[in-house]
Amino acid sequence: MMRILDGLQDAAARVVNNVGETLHQTRLAAALLGDDSVHTGPARSMHYRWFTDPASRLIYPPEDHPTHSRLIAANLHDVATRDGRGSRAAQIADALLAASAEFAAIWREHPVAGPYCAPKRVQHPRLGVLDLHCQTLVDPDQSQLLVVYTATAGTESHEKLRLLSVIGDQRLP
Repeated sequence: MMRILDGLQDAAARVVNNVGETLHQTRLAAALLGDDSVHTGPARSMHYRWFTDPASRLIYPPEDHPTHSRLIAANLHDVATRDGRGSRAAQIADALLAASAEFAAIWREHPVAGPYCAPKRVQHPRLGVLDLHCQTLVDPDQSQLLVVYTATAGTESHEKLRLLSVIGDQRLP
């Protein structure tokens, strides 16, 4: 995964493990989605943050939150089912069942994850909404994913992503 990611330094890409912890992200991914290296403990998992930290939802338009909640819960359900009781995924699920009524309600429905990474709308604080495609490469043992965010050439989102690749996390006047 790292060899592939090294070739994508100009792309918004990150390697995550099966419980949603970012292992490495490109500079553009950090500028687009936030620097995931700052999180510690259970908050390293984007699954955990989504249901326990309202600030983690700010990168998506509010009308997309219910869909993201279902997708995130379904992903964690899939991994916890596959890895079994006592796994890291099961521990995160147990913590979320105690901490989030929203997560618990979705979990009781036994949500099923889809086979692909759906298109995303990212709400960047300085550039506004970007409509992005999400491609995922799964490691053979399914313990890591390489996620790459792209925009259709010639669109406003493509131009915004190109601008973000230049300005990174610099503050605009």
